[in-house]
Amino acid sequence: MHIAYPAVLAALLFCTGLYGVLARRNAILVLMSVELMLNAVNLNLVAFDVWLSRAAKDTLHSGQALTLFTIAIAAAEIGIGLAIVLAVYRDRGTADIDRLRDTAETPGDGPDDPDDPDDPDDPDHPDASGTEKAEATA
Repeated sequence: MHIAYPAVLAALLFCTGLYGVLARRNAILVLMSVELMLNAVNLNLVAFDVWLSRAAKDTLHSGQALTLFTIAIAAAEIGIGLAIVLAVYRDRGTADIDRLRDTAETPGDGPDDPDDPDDPDDPDHPDASGTEKAEATA
C-alpha cells in the first residue's frame, strides 16, 4: 500500500476533529473531537513507521511505540477531561461551552476587590464607618 492513502485518511480525520473542536458547543463533543485528532496522529505514526521499516532491515518500530504513548495520554486526557466536565455540569447545570464562558468570574469579581463600592468591609464604605464609630464608643 502506498503511503498516501493513510496520510490522506489521517488528514481527513484530523480536519474533521479540528472542525469539531472549533464548531461544537458541548464540552463532551469537543473532547471527542480532540480524541479524533489524536487518532489521526496515531494513524500517521504507524503508517510512517511501516513505510520506513521497509527501507531498513533492523528497525525499532519507534512509530508504534510512540502510538502506545499517545494512546495512554489520550486515555488520561479523557478521564481527567470527563471528570472536569461532570464537575462543572453538577456545579453550573450545563456543559455548553459558551454559557460556561459567560458565567466565568472576571478578575475584579472577588470579595477582595479594593474598587468595589458595595463592599461593606471597605473602610471607606458609609455603613462600615458608622459601625466603626459605634464600636469605638461602646
